[in-house]
Amino acid sequence: MPSSSSPFDDPPADLFGKLPDPRGRSGVARSAPPPSAAGPTDAAPEHPADDRAAAPDGGTAPAPAPTPATAAGDRPLSRREARRAATGGALIAGTANTSQTEAPASSEPPPAAPRPAASAASSESPIDAATPSADRAETPPDAAAETRTATAPRPAARPAATATLDALFTGEATSDDLGAPPPPPDKRGRRRGGWIILALVLALLGGIGIGVAWVWNTYEEPIRAFMGWEEPKDYEEGEATGEAAVTIITGDNGASISQNLFDAGVTKTPDAFYDYLIDTQQNPPFQPGVYLLQQKMTSAAALTALLDPANKQANTAQLREGLTVEQSLPLLAEGLALPIEDFQAAVANPADYGVSADSLEGWLFPATYTFDPGVTAADVIRALVERTTQSLDSAGVPVERRHEILTIASIIEREARFEEDFYKVSRVIQNRLAPGNTETSGLLQMDSTAQYGYQEMHDGTVSSSQEALEDDNPWNTYRHPGLPVGPIANPGDMAIDAAMHPADGPWMYFVTVNLDTGETIFTNTGAEHEKAVTQWQQWCADNPDSGC
Repeated sequence: MPSSSSPFDDPPADLFGKLPDPRGRSGVARSAPPPSAAGPTDAAPEHPADDRAAAPDGGTAPAPAPTPATAAGDRPLSRREARRAATGGALIAGTANTSQTEAPASSEPPPAAPRPAASAASSESPIDAATPSADRAETPPDAAAETRTATAPRPAARPAATATLDALFTGEATSDDLGAPPPPPDKRGRRRGGWIILALVLALLGGIGIGVAWVWNTYEEPIRAFMGWEEPKDYEEGEATGEAAVTIITGDNGASISQNLFDAGVTKTPDAFYDYLIDTQQNPPFQPGVYLLQQKMTSAAALTALLDPANKQANTAQLREGLTVEQSLPLLAEGLALPIEDFQAAVANPADYGVSADSLEGWLFPATYTFDPGVTAADVIRALVERTTQSLDSAGVPVERRHEILTIASIIEREARFEEDFYKVSRVIQNRLAPGNTETSGLLQMDSTAQYGYQEMHDGTVSSSQEALEDDNPWNTYRHPGLPVGPIANPGDMAIDAAMHPADGPWMYFVTVNLDTGETIFTNTGAEHEKAVTQWQQWCADNPDSGC
């Protein structure tokens, strides 16, 4: 048997033939394309051996015609495809091999017979039936190109993820597939992920912010002291401006005067003046009266002004909110230079001023008054009662409810510290007095009422003694349900308005846990209230000289 001169018997050449064609990037070796894709103008690969092969009779046969695959110029054929094409050619010819059977795999492939003309292909063999007639007929070059363009199926798009280097050698992908651009990114998914990340960041920052705010509000003073960030307790010299009236009553001491100076805007902090007295070891004799000072003064300058008789106002009296009749009469006498007995006689009969109650408690409106020389005590009391009536009318209080509203307003005035607390305390009173309330059984349990009834309101403390809480008097709201029998102090405009227009809320309890800042905690249940009371007790233990 003559040795085969086919290039496909050479493994390296066979492997090289399967690689993509860099000139046309038309693809790599894959299954044989449809025969219609080949044309007679496509050149077959150059044969390394002689162009003629031995015929079966020992002669020479013409060189084999290009097969449809090689004629296409698309790629070289594999050995299997070459054998199949050669065998098919012999069967078609019908003269070179009369057995028309495929040679065993070990024998040499027979030489391919020349392609028969289109007219000779009327009786097709099985292989001829599988071969489109277009490839068995001579086709002009232009027609072949048009046929390839029109009939060749387009390869399906292959995802970039399946195109690997191995796929190039197996024919599953082309270099075009391997270099295909990635699919466009999912912008909606990216935006959704961005919003989720932003929400998580905001939640984290919000939690950190809430934690920092709680720590700062709870431990501001210790943090400032530790870090050296303490704000000055006093104003600087040269900041004083405007005017402020400050009243000193009989029994006032350094602590109460210090609070009054702060309330009037004279000093920067409630304890600045008192701390100055302690630091300088001074205990001056303060005289009752109304003093004209400036706002934003230093504690030293405020002390000098209070001790200067020239700053004491003549024919002027000032009553601040929350004072009782007993506290108010000496101030009126001192400011107007009238005998205290005249004022005691003037308040003895409330009916003289149109008041139906047994006392004028709550009817002496807190304000600063200046009268002409020669004014009488009765004229002064009438002016104060008329001012209270004006406030009640402004708040829309019906005449028949004046006594009730003044009683509620007087409790609010003694219990609340800030404007918003006035209306919340008013709501607590209404909630506790509501019919069917099982939480408190209708008991107000206000310390201010127990202190008033037991006459310990002026002892300088805000807590009630056990004796006051147990004393059976008509003002003790720990013993008697409902409102006390009458007002306990003189309320101002805000307290009267709050009594008529309480805030909305479920609160049943409240307690001031910091006397310096006035911080007050409102709660709904007894258990919550007990926690707030524990906080208040701890503050009092840490500040033993603060009037608890």
